[in-house]
Amino acid sequence: MSVDKSERAKTPGPERRAFPVQLEVRAKKGVSNVSTIEGYASVTESPFEMWDWLGPYSEVVRTGAFAKTLAENPQVQLLLNHGGLAMAYTKAGTLRLSEDTTGLHMEADVNAQRSDVADMLAAIDEGSVDEMSFAFRVTRQQWSPDYDQRDILEVDLHRGDVSVVNFGANPATSVGAMRAADFDRLDEADARALYERLQRRFQPPAGEPKTMALYQAQAAVLGL
Repeated sequence: MSVDKSERAKTPGPERRAFPVQLEVRAKKGVSNVSTIEGYASVTESPFEMWDWLGPYSEVVRTGAFAKTLAENPQVQLLLNHGGLAMAYTKAGTLRLSEDTTGLHMEADVNAQRSDVADMLAAIDEGSVDEMSFAFRVTRQQWSPDYDQRDILEVDLHRGDVSVVNFGANPATSVGAMRAADFDRLDEADARALYERLQRRFQPPAGEPKTMALYQAQAAVLGL
């Protein structure tokens, strides 16, 4: 059966990408209990392998992809694993983003008196975490004629985040990247296994109703 790879061009919505980076932590001069973290949330002109329901393909974030969104002063927060309370914020001036020849550079001033921040700083210092990720929307892209290479030409960072992460989950292999049509291509056994795994993932705490968890699992499967 022939496969139409042009389906790859239908971007499902918000995306995430993670990169191994060297994060630097240093005390902020003249300010007590504040540390500065510096690193790259994205690397440009460096192809990496992605996967979707059609198999592997190559992806490259091109130089200049961040120019327009950074010029528009996007609201972006620094998070840990894309969740929890913001540790730094562009709007507050504690998170500063720029693009250079390497990629999306990030510098953040964080309050070391916060327990979550202190845990993160300790993990960085001891080398337990060494990856960053960023959440974004693609606003301009280009695919090769065979749809085996995707060039990301322009992104929107507004109300997204840059995150220190344990491991960067490849979003193209996750359910979040699937549309309803993709789910329909799975055979019954694979579809049932996926749905049950999502139900376990969204299982609410003991004593809370399961209605929302089931809705979240269904929404994730259908890419809603």
